[in-house]
Amino acid sequence: MTQVVPAIPTPRPRRRILAPLLGGLSMFGPFSIDTIFPAFPALEADLRASPIAVQQTISTYLVAYAVMALVYGPLSDALGRRRVILAGLFVYALASIGCAHAHDLDTLLVFRALQGMSAGAGLIVGRAIIRDCFDGAEAQKLMATVSMIFAVAPALAPIVGGWVIAFAHWPMIFHLLAGFAVVLTLACAAWLPETHPRERRVGLSLRELAATNRSIVTDRAFFPLMLSGSFNFNALWIYISSAPVFVIDMLKLDAQQFGWLFVPAISGMMLGSFLSGRVAGRLTAAATIRIGYAIMLLACAINLGVSWALPQPQLPWSVLPIGLHAIGIGLSFPTLTLLLLDRFPHHRGAASSVQAFVSLLISALIAGALAPVLSASPMRLALAATIVTALGLVSWRIYLAIVRRW
Repeated sequence: MTQVVPAIPTPRPRRRILAPLLGGLSMFGPFSIDTIFPAFPALEADLRASPIAVQQTISTYLVAYAVMALVYGPLSDALGRRRVILAGLFVYALASIGCAHAHDLDTLLVFRALQGMSAGAGLIVGRAIIRDCFDGAEAQKLMATVSMIFAVAPALAPIVGGWVIAFAHWPMIFHLLAGFAVVLTLACAAWLPETHPRERRVGLSLRELAATNRSIVTDRAFFPLMLSGSFNFNALWIYISSAPVFVIDMLKLDAQQFGWLFVPAISGMMLGSFLSGRVAGRLTAAATIRIGYAIMLLACAINLGVSWALPQPQLPWSVLPIGLHAIGIGLSFPTLTLLLLDRFPHHRGAASSVQAFVSLLISALIAGALAPVLSASPMRLALAATIVTALGLVSWRIYLAIVRRW
């Protein structure tokens, strides 16, 4: 059952200030993952590690991110949004410096885990901030704007990483991440207000945390809705986590040319997010998501056809369906997220945490276990993206069936 929240005034910062701050906070995840893709060959050589071992720098980061995702939301519900974000940024900067000075793979994995534990504060708590301050179409517009800013990161990150590798050694990537964290810490300290007043805060205890999470996961509509959003993004993540093989081995490009994959994919995400903001208040949530899935399924069909016709991927044909797929993701994901948060007005931070936890575990499984297998051929990648998209659509239909019965 949806909870009723008492009418307690909430600070309403201006959207033009809040959007870039929350967008910047959401960029830590993609930058932490995608910037090091071009450095994989250097990491393998310097740390004397196999390609599969270096791939674990992604899955280790994601697992740590997922575990802490369960904590950040309840922490911000109890302590306030602002202090949790500032603490996460501070720890992230220290972890990035630790990564830069790692001299073996085990040390790097420890600091990558610490990066993952701290990076989620901005994205997870940021979603709760949006619903603290805005409702309805206004919330969807801001969520779409933040998604557009967020979408720049995966396109920009591997390009930045590639050029860093061209002129410096791989530790410089982590020094740049630390610098980004410091800049954003100063910006948030200056301009990010506290949007969760003391009157709305809930107690923090293991018993309370367990009770809150139990109330969320036992909500019949929660898992279908959460899985719908998680699966549709992870269809794109299949290609992102396989980027070193897809770009360098399949497309025969070099470390400075990762943009051939990421620019179409992220441009599609940005266009879809822009469209999501434009249709807010004009189309129902169900209609917006239905159109998004229609675009994704069309992209899957085209991708399968291209993969069958071109066993050896070629530009631009092998990346265009990925960009089209991303449009559908960008269109539907903000609405799916808001529907999820609106089910738990008293515990938006906790709901965002559980959503992030499950989605990140799926992403970690794909990066650590499935990507090395799927990246053996373009057809395997296309089939996997199609299956994951279909699972997301089935989850959405199950959610609709549940809410219609209530």
